[in-house]
Amino acid sequence: MDMELSRRGFVGAIPGLGLAAGAILGQSPTPALAADPAAPDAGPYPGFPRQDQKVVQELVTVSHFNEARVRELVELKPQLVNAWWDWGFGDWESPLGASSHVGNRGIAEFLLSKGARIDIFAAAMLGMTDVVKAFVAATPDVLRAHGPHGFTLFHHAKAGGEKAKATLEYVQSLGQTSTLIPSETLTDEHAATYVGQYRFGPGPNDVFEVKFDKAQLTLLRPGGTQRRLFLTSEHEFFPAGAPDVKIRFTAKDGKMTAVSVVEREPVLTATRV
Repeated sequence: MDMELSRRGFVGAIPGLGLAAGAILGQSPTPALAADPAAPDAGPYPGFPRQDQKVVQELVTVSHFNEARVRELVELKPQLVNAWWDWGFGDWESPLGASSHVGNRGIAEFLLSKGARIDIFAAAMLGMTDVVKAFVAATPDVLRAHGPHGFTLFHHAKAGGEKAKATLEYVQSLGQTSTLIPSETLTDEHAATYVGQYRFGPGPNDVFEVKFDKAQLTLLRPGGTQRRLFLTSEHEFFPAGAPDVKIRFTAKDGKMTAVSVVEREPVLTATRV
């Protein structure tokens, strides 16, 4: 996959960013998620004094592709430059992380100029080979880490294009040659057996929808963001960006009857509708 990501390439790479990223996913553009943060009569937002989560989500979303809006939001509320958003199951992403994994150098450099905290993934995308080497020398286990959505250091270096060519060669010399956390292959026929609704409570949002679209199995809770699922073993998956979380399906007579979310211990079990 060419990591000099075009809009279409990004759609293929991140099919689960959710409603906030409608423009990214090829859906009809949606209004900004938050009113002008500087509006004097807006009043306290939910969760105050924590940062307005709608603004955080919008900033992380647009940091993939809309430099003008990024500049506008950061100029209005500079402390947002180091905000993080959880897309689901602990798949945390910062504005710098968003711009880095899609190779958006302009946004990344702007965020850094405003005080964003650089990490090894941003350094790799920006072609800072000496910085990446320093990270590795100081903490060799950093090579086991993954960026947002499970993208590897190799992915970020490749996303940097020609300016990160030397960094990419260095990362390859360390044995990294894949863009995502490894997973098992899932056939169309196999994936279809999981598709359906799974309910874990009486409320309208107490349900998971499992879909199979564009060769990818996904899980969505209403009001949340669609998460890609990666196969690890029979009937067990992990969601994008959260390899330690297990999504386990229960099968009976060749049909799926339930799905459980497990983080060391079971969190919940949903029964197929």
